[in-house]
Amino acid sequence: MIEKIKQDPNIGTLFEGILKLETMEECYKFFDDLCTGPELRSISQRFVVAQMLKDRQIYTDIVAKTGASTATISRVNRSLIDGNDGYDIVFSRMNNEEK
Repeated sequence: MIEKIKQDPNIGTLFEGILKLETMEECYKFFDDLCTGPELRSISQRFVVAQMLKDRQIYTDIVAKTGASTATISRVNRSLIDGNDGYDIVFSRMNNEEK
């Protein structure tokens, strides 16, 4: 999948733009302009699901706390197991900043 998305210059341009954001307030402004409320909630829900899966929480607890479907949780879990380690990169950096 990653090679496929790398071929789309629009995605590369988007990622270049995201990398220019410097503060949380800039992120709020940019993503509010870029995404609808439901799109942003869906993306953020997947991110929280990934965090909970990394913390070894069970599906029923994740469903109860996030409202995510079991299909969404399974999809995120597959990404954690067979993906490109993107979640791990971000989680590692977030953990390093907390210390």
